[in-house]
Amino acid sequence: QLQACGGGLVQAGGSLRLSCVASGFTFDDYAIGWFRQAPGKEREFVGAIWWSSGITYYADSLKGRFTISRDRAKNTVYLQMNSLKAEDTAVYYCAAASSPRDLRSSVSYEYWGQGTEVTVSS
Repeated sequence: QLQACGGGLVQAGGSLRLSCVASGFTFDDYAIGWFRQAPGKEREFVGAIWWSSGITYYADSLKGRFTISRDRAKNTVYLQMNSLKAEDTAVYYCAAASSPRDLRSSVSYEYWGQGTEVTVSS
């Protein structure tokens, strides 16, 4: 299972750090992705990290503001979000994929967390 946490209410321009923790398995050999879904919109790719190498990928529109990292000791992946905007308001999900064909596609991921809500007030 995956659990995403760390969401909340933040003012525009502020920062939040989300965490994704695995229970029952380790992230070895997985890619961990972050997705978000705003009200009335489709789920969209935020970014991903290969656990083994630490290589990261981001949605072009979020590069420079969002950063994904991992802590091996805690078996946790983080999504650091800076300079938040009202349009970043969404439910954020983490997911894990063992053999993703396309990291940017949600169908590549086998395991999903329950989501954590982020609200950015303008």
